[in-house]
Amino acid sequence: MKKTFFTLILSISSIFSFAQVVETESDLKKKVVVEEEGWITKGAFTLNLAQTSLTNWAAGGQNSFAVNGMANFSANYTKGNSSWVNNLDLGYGIIRQGKSDAATIQKSDDKVDFASKYGRKINDKLYYAALLNFKTQMSAGYNYPNDSVEISNLFAPAYLVSALGIDYKPNDKFSAFIAPVTSKLTFVNNQTLADVGAFGVEPGKNLKSEFGGYVKIAYQDDIMENVRLATKIDFFSNYTEKPQNIDINWELLITMKINKYLSASINTQLIYDDNIKISVDSDNDGITDAFGPRVQFKELLGIGFSYKF
Repeated sequence: MKKTFFTLILSISSIFSFAQVVETESDLKKKVVVEEEGWITKGAFTLNLAQTSLTNWAAGGQNSFAVNGMANFSANYTKGNSSWVNNLDLGYGIIRQGKSDAATIQKSDDKVDFASKYGRKINDKLYYAALLNFKTQMSAGYNYPNDSVEISNLFAPAYLVSALGIDYKPNDKFSAFIAPVTSKLTFVNNQTLADVGAFGVEPGKNLKSEFGGYVKIAYQDDIMENVRLATKIDFFSNYTEKPQNIDINWELLITMKINKYLSASINTQLIYDDNIKISVDSDNDGITDAFGPRVQFKELLGIGFSYKF
């Protein structure tokens, strides 16, 4: 975990350095940016499909069909010294494997992520800011191939972060929000999961409250023609319980435009939360060999339909 954390810190340092270079180049070119006041709304939707069909295939394998959808909506308001940024990220995917009479359907992605940040300008690069971030999922999750016991569901878990701090925005591509005053609430709205203390709640309770410090860094830009990179990373440290065990949530999305309606995308997410205990069956014998916090990683690669408005 220490190696992973140090790697992330180096990555963030590189992002800061790049942001400073962009800012310097902007100053040298003496570009004047006029911000448009009022509401600006945007949206994007991507649907990726994949299929494998085998008939009398000597090498073996299984038929499969996969669909994954991602959507992003934003509504941003600017007026005078005030700035209000709102983003909603949604993702859902399923995989169907096997022949029709014995096919299994598994969930491959499930995300609801809403963030709202209000800022009051201090100067051209700094804002006093307040942030609200809510995350959960849409449907039940299972530890496949066991699909009879739920390990997650809607609002189980759900996370609500409320933070007050300073937002550094040198340009429209980069922001770093630093909040020394932060509340993090973890909800487990499933009594079976709550009774065993899933997601860090005390066994039998449905809510865990934490107080600590929070950092959120975001960067997005066209890194080459028709290729856009967007990344965001969150850090949270609980002041009152093992503050050295920092929660990390890092997301990366690269989209490559093929034409007006077709695109390819790579989406990754890395999570480390010391409160989330994960069982490991290293030899696949159905018996748990270890149980504890683990680095979680997800990757989605797809080519499909995309639409922006």
